[in-house]
Amino acid sequence: MAIVVELTSYPVKGCAGVPVSEALLTEAGLRHDRSFMVIGEDGECRTQRRDPRLAVIRPAIDPDGTRLTLSAPGEGEVAIDVDTTSARREVKLFHNPFLGIDQGDDAATWLSRALGAPSRLVRVPPEHDRVTEGWIPGTCGYADSGAVHLVSRASLDGLNQRIAEAGGAALPMNRFRPGIVLGGWDEPHREDRIRRIAIGGAELGFAKPTARCVVTTVDQINGVKAGPEPLRTLAGYRRGPGGATLFGCQFSVTRAGKLAVGDEVDVIEWDGPPPGE
Repeated sequence: MAIVVELTSYPVKGCAGVPVSEALLTEAGLRHDRSFMVIGEDGECRTQRRDPRLAVIRPAIDPDGTRLTLSAPGEGEVAIDVDTTSARREVKLFHNPFLGIDQGDDAATWLSRALGAPSRLVRVPPEHDRVTEGWIPGTCGYADSGAVHLVSRASLDGLNQRIAEAGGAALPMNRFRPGIVLGGWDEPHREDRIRRIAIGGAELGFAKPTARCVVTTVDQINGVKAGPEPLRTLAGYRRGPGGATLFGCQFSVTRAGKLAVGDEVDVIEWDGPPPGE
């Protein structure tokens, strides 16, 4: 039987995650997940692909989402009242147009100093109605492509075994920035075969495998690029269509509800026969 062993929300896209013991899973993912995004002067999102120092910025958000605090080593902190009503502005997520609500000069000044480049913070508008693609479509905030990124510990164990056999050091789960981590399975990548799943009071539907990028090579504690792993090893055994390296899966939320660490997982539908436990 699989259980939830980690839940992590990422209120600000690209910044550090916030581990939680329980959370509301909304249609757009864990509550507050990717509700905010850092942008450059051109309105394009900043990500760890080009700005790995985002990883050391730690957000904290009040449960009701009205107050956001950002902190980073050596930079102190800034706290803002979250604005959900001001004029919308155009923003871009990988060149795709969306709208955002600018969160003011205090956040912009602090982020610009912390990242060493002109930056502003925007929040997804309440009317945001993004449709995400996949086997089961869904919605999300400013996430790359889906509401929930789910990975099993067995998958990471299998990857780390291969890295160790090649003389490398094991990697932590935070390299992959998942929202939900499952334990209790021995077989790596069993999550690839899930099609519908119930956890706590919520249900999720499989959207697609997660294609991995250079963000997985960023040390999430120090905010620096740290070498070729895990992409080098994944490229040897986890290639998908078009040559993408795959690890973990994206899921859409088909029924909102509460989740908690320790919740048992009920796989409602598998792709093919259910695997043996």
